Amino acid sequence: MVEQWCLRVPARDGEAVRQQLIGEGALDYSLKIQKEGPYLLLPITGPREGAERCSFGRGAAHNVLPRHELVGGIAIMQDRDPGGAEQILASRHSVHTVLCAASEVAGEYRTRKFEVLGGRPGTRTEVIEYGHRFVVDLSRAYFSARLSSERQRILAQTGDHERLLDMFAGVGPFAITLAARADCVIAADLNPEAIILMIENLKKNRIRNVLPVLADAHHLPHLLPEKFDRIVMNLPLSGMDFLKDGFRLCKTGGMIHLYSLVSAEREHERTITELGGKIVAERVVRSYSPGQYHAVYDIIVQGAARRRDQKAGTESSAGLPPSHQSGDDQVG
Repeated sequence: MVEQWCLRVPARDGEAVRQQLIGEGALDYSLKIQKEGPYLLLPITGPREGAERCSFGRGAAHNVLPRHELVGGIAIMQDRDPGGAEQILASRHSVHTVLCAASEVAGEYRTRKFEVLGGRPGTRTEVIEYGHRFVVDLSRAYFSARLSSERQRILAQTGDHERLLDMFAGVGPFAITLAARADCVIAADLNPEAIILMIENLKKNRIRNVLPVLADAHHLPHLLPEKFDRIVMNLPLSGMDFLKDGFRLCKTGGMIHLYSLVSAEREHERTITELGGKIVAERVVRSYSPGQYHAVYDIIVQGAARRRDQKAGTESSAGLPPSHQSGDDQVG
């Protein structure tokens, strides 16, 4: 027997979750799926939210494939291994292209370069996620299949008729998922290629209550005339730089979901508190590198920061003619 991380799911949902894990490249094929009462224990390759440690028997002998991540019909290898790429293509009939990352995620558009190691040339594919279809081009716009469970978690929290803002929407996976319950979703991104793909995905999924916006997130408080019930901020490398903008755009009592790379628990608590927020949950989404992990903070906006700003603005403008007073408070 071998101890490994696993997900405990009701047996009736087992096949759907298994297929989702396969799509993410997260199912551990070397171990046998276990049945425990009304549940299935699905072995996975690493820790994640909701996972637990259990004992598993070894699976049937099979060729161990080189380590890779699946995004739709594309396999992304960690190493430049053309022989391994051919092995993946021969073993996974759903894979049409094998890539190797030639750069890190970088630049204002969060894109990376890839080398084709085998199969069909190109970086475009289609991802199926909980009934939605997303056209993705990995070299043109950022996309993470590993956040599929996060999208479902936030969907479960979303109330009917909420007005939502996705500040870094990419090709639209969060926006399209949450549109099922929201009254309206504003989906913003700085990358014009991402907006083009998002519009294609809105048509493909027949979504009519998502509005794509091509804009720098720093400009959104000046562009959008309303405040939102819920805001998604999925920009782990630099999302903290935009957190003040997120607070200005969120209603008092509203929720911000902030994704960030952190090295310690409650790393951003002081900044969040100073802005007028309260952390109601902090979760590890996945490990990122030694000493760093991808976390999400669920933050309730309490409004204290705005009241302090208004008070400070009133005090600083005391004694000045009305024409000399700042209009910033009207924006926030």
